[in-house]
Amino acid sequence: MVSATDLPGASHLVLASGVVHLDPQTAVFEAMLDGWARQQRVRFLKPGTIAGRSLKIRRMTEYTNDYPWLWTCSDVEEFIDTRRHCGQRIAVSTARLYEHTLRTFLEFVTDPRYGWPAECMQRFGAAPSQLLHKDNTVVHVNEYEGNPHRRPLTYDEVQLLFDAADSRVDDIRTRHRKGALGAMRDAALLKTIYAFGLRRREAWGLDLTDLRHNPKVPEFGRSGGLFVRWGKSSRGGPPKRRTVLTVPEMDWIVPVLDQWIDEIRPEFGVGAHPAMWVTERSDRMSLRRINEAFTAAREAAGLSTQLDLHCLRHSYVTHLVEFDYPEKFVSVQVGHAYAATTALYTGVSDDYRNRLLQRAMKRHSDVWEQL
Repeated sequence: MVSATDLPGASHLVLASGVVHLDPQTAVFEAMLDGWARQQRVRFLKPGTIAGRSLKIRRMTEYTNDYPWLWTCSDVEEFIDTRRHCGQRIAVSTARLYEHTLRTFLEFVTDPRYGWPAECMQRFGAAPSQLLHKDNTVVHVNEYEGNPHRRPLTYDEVQLLFDAADSRVDDIRTRHRKGALGAMRDAALLKTIYAFGLRRREAWGLDLTDLRHNPKVPEFGRSGGLFVRWGKSSRGGPPKRRTVLTVPEMDWIVPVLDQWIDEIRPEFGVGAHPAMWVTERSDRMSLRRINEAFTAAREAAGLSTQLDLHCLRHSYVTHLVEFDYPEKFVSVQVGHAYAATTALYTGVSDDYRNRLLQRAMKRHSDVWEQL
């Protein structure tokens, strides 16, 4: 028999020995979650990820009114089925997330190295088991399972969004209300997110020192590129870093950033604060406030409510492809390890496809003429 070791999350490390619990089932369940959280922290998973996973396990426990060592396959299947058909229905990707969380938790509590099977058998005469298998989990058949409403904006929609953001400044001033500086900041922020294909957190984490000169394009000055330090991490690793170069088609962002840094940002009175995007309270903009900036401009532009801030990143990828940049260049710009991921972001226009078709037809015609 395999004995429990001192692995992070082992039962003997989180359950107090020699203590008689008034409610032993609840005590063991809470210790399981504490042990699982400890194991995940050792893997450097983010606190938000750990908390979200624990919440899903608690929901499963509340639904079944039973503890993990008493769960059955039917319990798991009914739980997912209820989430799918009752109340606010979950998407396929969300169902897979629930299943992955449950499967990962059950892998932890059924691993004899952590001691939970023996602990439960000794106390309750039952041990947890792995209940998810290929026949009761979502099959991954499509590369992209996200919201189909999320799409790149067209060139006209991007311009409409930016015009609406700029118009908010004039509207606020005309009505003699506060907030003109904030509106100018929001407009510059949205333009920067699009011009460099940034994720929300990447834009949030920008400092003034992250602006980069590009000696190959000196005319862009200090805005030849952006050093992104808060890229999306993988498997508990640190945020990934990359430098996003300013492309000639987006050179209009240079005067936008110059005006923001030299004229508008100093009006916020932030002094030596390092953040690129600051608030009226001399603090870094929050992630929520960045979302609100997009929402306000989208509503003013009359665009679909299904579009969100991340659609600007999709637009950047699509438009770089339409500018005929190589796939590898686009992937490096946006921080994708695989070109297949970049392809999921791409939604080229009919005009672009027709131009490709015309080029192919011309090449075909030239070959026949040579023959």
